[in-house]
Amino acid sequence: MEMEAYATMDKLSYEIFSLLETKFLFGAGTPARGARLDGGGRVRVLAIDGCGAGADDALLAAAALARLEAGLRDRTGDPDARVADFFDVAAGAGAGAVLAAMLLLRGADGRPRYTAQEALAFVAGSVGARNGDWGGGRRGRWAKLFRGAGRGGGRAFRRVFGDATLRDTVAPLLVPCYDIATAAPFVFSRADAVEADAFDFRLRDVCAATCAASGAVAHVRSVDGLTAIAAASGGVAGMGNPAAAAVTHVLHNKQEFPLANGVDDVLVLSIGTGASATVSTHGVTTPMPTRSPSPRELARVTAEGVADMVDESVAMAFGHACGANYVRLQAGKAVAPVLADAEAAVAAAGEMLGQRNVESVLFRGRRLSERTNAEKVDALAAELVKEHERRRHSPLPNVAIKQVATPRLSSATTASSATTTGRTASTMPSPASWDPRR
Repeated sequence: MEMEAYATMDKLSYEIFSLLETKFLFGAGTPARGARLDGGGRVRVLAIDGCGAGADDALLAAAALARLEAGLRDRTGDPDARVADFFDVAAGAGAGAVLAAMLLLRGADGRPRYTAQEALAFVAGSVGARNGDWGGGRRGRWAKLFRGAGRGGGRAFRRVFGDATLRDTVAPLLVPCYDIATAAPFVFSRADAVEADAFDFRLRDVCAATCAASGAVAHVRSVDGLTAIAAASGGVAGMGNPAAAAVTHVLHNKQEFPLANGVDDVLVLSIGTGASATVSTHGVTTPMPTRSPSPRELARVTAEGVADMVDESVAMAFGHACGANYVRLQAGKAVAPVLADAEAAVAAAGEMLGQRNVESVLFRGRRLSERTNAEKVDALAAELVKEHERRRHSPLPNVAIKQVATPRLSSATTASSATTTGRTASTMPSPASWDPRR
């Protein structure tokens, strides 16, 4: 009887929370939970954290997405299946925005220009301290890339994205930053970009804006020069975790997502950063020295704390659908921020995939996940394929992405001119081409 009473109270609390969520969090007038319009499937959302400007912030995400893409190819039998084929919108902050933009960048053949494996190679090569052309370490190549990005786009970002803009993505992209001039958060959005040139920004500038950290400011302008942003990192604005912004965008954007009325209509993959508390040199891991943290470290810890709070809030909003409709990947323990080479970086990413993270459970607090990050990725691959097949046979289109009325020629069609020989012709630039000194 006591267990039944607890179950009844839990169900009542859940229904109350659902009512409050529907009425206040996601907008009044939407159908209550359970009133989902079946047939169209769920809107698929990818959100990648980025609490700092280090490449290791995106290492777990890059490895998880490479594994996910491999799983999607195995399950569909399509050797050129891409992550972008199975998500309707992607959001990224900091280094996570760089990764999301790479995966969504449209090539000359209309397909995503980079594979997830290529993006992983870029991230891993940017972490290592001894990587030849790709080396430089946390304070080396990757940091130089972002410092250069703050001064007009950066040579490396220019080589990755060329003059491609928010319009030149295969799916909607959301990237948060903090506008110093208006003292308010600002979200770069493809949905806004297709409406007006004043909201269309070059992807290299978008990445520079969301990655500007530790007092740095990236001054970026829209393609028509009418909109200027004095940007600091999205982590400064408490948006190091863009999952909530992405879900809110989907539920309120009825033009592009007409059937998304609540969290039951959304499938979210949210990927956190790799927590950094140890240092590894030539394979030897030692604890960081116990000293007073620098302002940079304090800012990072604060941003990571806010990202965890966002995760807990979103998990609570999804309620009992959490784990099915909301999947969160996060490093279960600290990993090394300084690694010997790209191979060591990939090995560290593999270690994070093998970890179990702490999850938020509605009215139960937090608990250690029963599945590893890798197991979650594999299960999600199966779920995404099911959603993909359901959508192919559905008479109700639940996604109607805005198209550009007057396409503007950009480097999405020129910088990728070498990839016009077919669907599988996308190529990764040589390691030397990422050199920020070039």
